[in-house]
Amino acid sequence: MHNPDNATPHNSDTYDRQIRLTIPHYEDIHAEILNFVKVQCPCPGTWLDTGCGTGSFIKKAQVLFPDTEFFIADPSEGMLLEASHNLTGCPYHLIGRCGTADLPGFTKRRFDVITAIQCHHYLAEEERNEAVRACFSLLNDRGFFVTSENIRPFSDEGIARSLSYWGEFQRQAGRTKAEIRDHLDRFDHEYFPITITGHLQCYHEAGFSVAEILWLSCLQGVFWCRK
Repeated sequence: MHNPDNATPHNSDTYDRQIRLTIPHYEDIHAEILNFVKVQCPCPGTWLDTGCGTGSFIKKAQVLFPDTEFFIADPSEGMLLEASHNLTGCPYHLIGRCGTADLPGFTKRRFDVITAIQCHHYLAEEERNEAVRACFSLLNDRGFFVTSENIRPFSDEGIARSLSYWGEFQRQAGRTKAEIRDHLDRFDHEYFPITITGHLQCYHEAGFSVAEILWLSCLQGVFWCRK
């Protein structure tokens, strides 16, 4: 069962520690996104991180992009509270407590970069599509949307073997059998991954002129899109 303060299985105050025991290459995902933006859009004027969680990603981004104006949003009050603590002394703007699809109702700003890291796989298909369309609408022309999401294997065997691989990673990271079982049981019940093809189709249908794969590892993928 979810904790009451966010959609993940981890309380907001322990999220950063727990997520590294749960998702393989979590730090690599952050690094790949930051490196991509550094090359493709080296001086973004405005950057929105939706589903910002504890603010750990934006804290890293601020080091590399000191002249960028950063904005954050998240539907969880607990996550936004953690973000406010983690970003103490770091300049940022809070758009509000809201999901991605609701962002156009919270801000009239436009952004050069929008990131969404591990936050849309909790949504049903149309909700996910609406969230991506909202990101498209809030980008400046030729702006970049970069997102990290769980991905769905193409076959039943692929799902079973990938979940087995994921479980072994968590076992080696020190999670208990019960914790691993509870987490893997969330697949298709509490979060709803779609295939790589489904991701790319979603981005193109939202209006992006370019949608590509940046990084893949088992059940996680990073995608970039340009308006």
